[in-house]
Amino acid sequence: MLDTDTRIAWQLFQLNWLPIVAMGSLLAFGLPSTGLSLEPVAYGITLAIAALLIAIAYRHQLAKGELADPKLVFSLGTIGQVILTCAIVGPLSYVAGKMNWPLQDDALLAIDRAFGLDPEPIASYVNDHPWLADLLARGYGLIKWPLLAIPVVLTLTARYVRLQMFMLAMSLALAVTIAISAMVPAIGTYYGLQLPAAHFPEINTMVYAGQLRDILALRDDSLHELHLFFLSGIVSFPSFHAASAVLYMWALWPVRGIGGIAAALNMLMIAATPVIGAHYLIDVVGGIAVAAASIWVTKFYVARLGRTSAVSAAPAPAPVWQPSLAE
Repeated sequence: MLDTDTRIAWQLFQLNWLPIVAMGSLLAFGLPSTGLSLEPVAYGITLAIAALLIAIAYRHQLAKGELADPKLVFSLGTIGQVILTCAIVGPLSYVAGKMNWPLQDDALLAIDRAFGLDPEPIASYVNDHPWLADLLARGYGLIKWPLLAIPVVLTLTARYVRLQMFMLAMSLALAVTIAISAMVPAIGTYYGLQLPAAHFPEINTMVYAGQLRDILALRDDSLHELHLFFLSGIVSFPSFHAASAVLYMWALWPVRGIGGIAAALNMLMIAATPVIGAHYLIDVVGGIAVAAASIWVTKFYVARLGRTSAVSAAPAPAPVWQPSLAE
């Protein structure tokens, strides 16, 4: 890892542990204080996989030093961090939901309607066009794969700094999203409209049904053990589907041949969020704003880090000759 960009990427990789450790600490404190627990088998296997990938990355870096292969270090290390982050933030969103602040569905619905964006006619239009409902259902499910694809694509194209910036921006966006969701809890548009999911038979409402089930179970204290692979996305405002779409587009945009495709697919995911995810339109706006702010903070920090690295790497100026008194 000899060049300046790779050194900056390594510094960012180390920095990315700070939000991960902070959110992990909140989860470790929040679980017992809220009476929640994690099913140990699936969670232990997930943590073991993340730890193995991270250990391989660090071992290679320590063994090879300046000759370490950045593709191996950053691909495996970042995938490990991604897996670990996802294993933390899912349960952490349930800890946040356990705070039981008053539901804000009425307020969020009123904001949508104030801007002329009533979710009921939007859902009705999609329900009347089954092909569109199916397309949006497929688009909504695109949130998972880029989390593993982005580290691979960006390392193969030697965009190591971009990859670590993405990881930092995503961690910041997740932390902010969970914090806001604790204070602005909501269930979703169909709940706010007081409509049963069956009211729109052509729309896949499994996501909404899961979040409705889990949010109500959290609030009536009937949910105690969390199963990692069966957690629902219980965050309404701001929408992390919308935030992640912006982060994915930004991360992959410089990659020729992939950036445009990624942009189109993630625009589809944003379009699917209000209908399939039962998000209010203001949720989507909030998610986009959170992602934009996280990217800005990350770029600002990296710009300062780059200037600092450039100064530290610059050769010392030649000493200026001054005549001595003896001459």
